[in-house]
This record gives sequence, structure tokens and C-alpha cells, in this order.
Amino acid sequence: MTDQHSSHGLVQWHGTTIIGVKLGGRTVIAGDGQVSMGNTVMKPNARKVRRIGDGKVIAGFAGATADAFTLFERLERKLEQHRGQLMRAAVELAKDWRTDKYLRNLEALMIVADAEIMLVLTGNGDVLEPEGGVTAIGSGGNYALAAARALVDYETDPEKIARRAMAVAAEVCVFTNDRVTVETI
Repeated sequence: MTDQHSSHGLVQWHGTTIIGVKLGGRTVIAGDGQVSMGNTVMKPNARKVRRIGDGKVIAGFAGATADAFTLFERLERKLEQHRGQLMRAAVELAKDWRTDKYLRNLEALMIVADAEIMLVLTGNGDVLEPEGGVTAIGSGGNYALAAARALVDYETDPEKIARRAMAVAAEVCVFTNDRVTVETI
């Protein structure tokens, strides 16, 4: 995601890299800590990956920070309503996100995972289960994704794959730094 103006003409806060790797019965979501506004680093150590749903779900976001926190809260409520069933909660969130007048203006993407599944959620109503157990979002997402896909045939530890992929993205993407938060489930 690059710096862009919103409909009200103000500069939006964008740029990040989040990667999810599901391998060998473990899932890792990792994200960098950089928050940028235009060409200025506003914060180098933001936590864009966190545990939700009583710690049974890990989630990472790329996009506008306030929007992501709104989505985290909504997803937690959906998890409560659907007894911790991530797929059901994600589908219900995606429906709301696409149809609700307020939510449809939120600018973010999310990777969420529990012990069973990993999903990418978008504001278009998409709930995608990545093929091959690797996915990435954000401005450096394609760099991290390519690095992780290259590593997955040679490395069995999903955390090592995620950390190395994040390092590659941080070397290439100016909106990504090397202050990585990692959560494993």
C-alpha cells in the first residue's frame, strides 16, 4: 500500500508487510513495525500482529491503523458469537465489511489464523484460504511472499521462513522495517 489521499483530502497512513506461514502443524504470522505517513517514518515499532479471541486466534493487518483496530474488535465479537469458529466468524465479518455503510470505507487487509486454518480477509468480502500455506499482504507483501515460497521447499520451521521473508521485504520495501512481531499458533 502506498501513500494516498483519502476522499476527505488528508494523507492516509499506509505501508507494512504481514506474512502468514502454515507448515508442519504450526502457523506463524509476522509483521513489521513501521508506520509511515508519506515519506516519513512516524513510528518504527508498532504491533500489527496480535492474539485475539482468548489467545486462540492470531491476526495481522496492513492498512490504516484505526481501521484495523475496528476490524480486530469486530472479529473478536464475531468469534464470541460463533463460539470461536474462525471460518464462520471471518465470513460474517466479511459480509458486514462489504455491506455495512461505515465498515465498507475501512482501508485494511487482514491475515487471521487459528490452529486449523489461515485466512486473508478483504473489504471486498473475500475470505481466502491461501494455497500452499503461505500468504502475505501490504506494501512489501509480494517480496515476502516470493521469499517465503522460495524457502518453503528447503526449510521446515515456519517461524524461520517468516522471519527470513520479512528480512527480505525490509531490504527491498521502503515502507517495511526489520522490527518484526511474530505470533505462533
